Amino acid sequence: MSVSISIRDLLIQRNGRDVLTVNSLEVQRGETLAVVGPNGAGKSTLLLALARLIKPARGQMTFNGSPILQMDDLEYRRKISFVFQDPLLMDMSVEKNIALGLKFRGTDREETRTRVIRWSKAMGVDSLLGRRASQLSGGEAQRVSLARAFVLDPELLLMDEPFSAVDPPTRAQLLNDLSNLLSQDHRTTIFVTHNLKEASQVGDRVAVIINGELKQVGTPKEIKESPADKSVLGFLKEL
Repeated sequence: MSVSISIRDLLIQRNGRDVLTVNSLEVQRGETLAVVGPNGAGKSTLLLALARLIKPARGQMTFNGSPILQMDDLEYRRKISFVFQDPLLMDMSVEKNIALGLKFRGTDREETRTRVIRWSKAMGVDSLLGRRASQLSGGEAQRVSLARAFVLDPELLLMDEPFSAVDPPTRAQLLNDLSNLLSQDHRTTIFVTHNLKEASQVGDRVAVIINGELKQVGTPKEIKESPADKSVLGFLKEL
């Protein structure tokens, strides 16, 4: 398995204050890495840096061997999809929402329709294609958001606590569907959550960020049985 993302000596600052440090992190191609930690720990900051929405103060990030910050902006953005906490759907039909990114890329109508049908079925919203986004439940809206991300066939999928706003039963079903999909799809994915149980369900490995520092990376079993330090142990005890 080859390395998809490599991070070395990363420092991100906001208003002159250190908010995230990552000494070393590698994500394998096709792997799902779940990033876990308390609220405000710096998990979302890592995603924003990988999406080139925040510029690091120092360090190197590479994607498939190429320095991320040196890649052509449009070329890089076409390789990634970002799923946010809120679905951020446009006031149009479900079908048009899912197809929006493909429209921007100039994908032809037949290919667009094929992809929209495939991913709307995969996310269980194919019966809602004609419905307006404003008429969807929270769970339905997030499923559409996921379909909109997958339809672009990204090489890297970034997900920032995408199920935090839905009710527990819907959340459990979405997590189950997503983990099954990712295990079959083998798409490089970084999934942020503050819930270790969710991280264990979705991720092949788990990265723990606490107080703006990457503390430990390993399988859920490794982290539970051998916490790297007292801060990781304390976080596990709070869950």
